[in-house]
Amino acid sequence: MSRICELTGKGRQVGHNVSHANNKTKRVFLPNLQNVTLLSEKLDRAYKFRVSTNGLRSVEHNGGLDNWLLKTRDEKLSARALKVKRELKKAGAADAA
Repeated sequence: MSRICELTGKGRQVGHNVSHANNKTKRVFLPNLQNVTLLSEKLDRAYKFRVSTNGLRSVEHNGGLDNWLLKTRDEKLSARALKVKRELKKAGAADAA
């Protein structure tokens, strides 16, 4: 399982450990990923995602999973999140008709 947030696309970053003597050794910074279940109000269903804690705060700030998916670009989303986004758009088109 890759260490990438399914909603924000946040992944690992590479940097250095720097000692007191200014020696630099490579290290990896990993996102804080959590397995969460998010509810879709429009689809009336729960979805499981692997999301960074920062991404989870962003979803809550934007008013829930539905609003977040509709606002986010497709390049950032995982395949599972894109599938949910397509279902949301289909449900929105059905409601408008």
